[in-house]
Amino acid sequence: MQDLTPNMPEVVAEIRTLFERYEQALVDRNVDVLDATFWDSPHTIRLAHNEHGYGFDRIHAHRVARPPGPGTKEKRYRLDILTLGRDIASVNLVYKVRGKDMTGRQSQTWVRFPDVGWRVISAHVSAISEQPVL
Repeated sequence: MQDLTPNMPEVVAEIRTLFERYEQALVDRNVDVLDATFWDSPHTIRLAHNEHGYGFDRIHAHRVARPPGPGTKEKRYRLDILTLGRDIASVNLVYKVRGKDMTGRQSQTWVRFPDVGWRVISAHVSAISEQPVL
């Protein structure tokens, strides 16, 4: 049976570092880092405001076509990281959408693969008009 101990500090620290690297790559439009964050598989999914990224190739195509500009995150309200054992994690971020009276929500499911390390296998980004209840 696999050890699913929640939130081992060293595993949480690994995921936090990778998440922050991904967030900076969004700001910098660093497609290489963005691509390296996601599992290169037709099974990978990223659903966002203007994207239905089913499969790594579609996710990559969206990243390349995306115009440069400021990031959408003005202020973080809450960041939650849950790790289970040493190979499964989820990250959830709630934030203020830049320039709008909206709350953004972002979630990622991470898996550590033996051959490539940590990768996002599923991600979702959405926004709502309600203020967050935290």
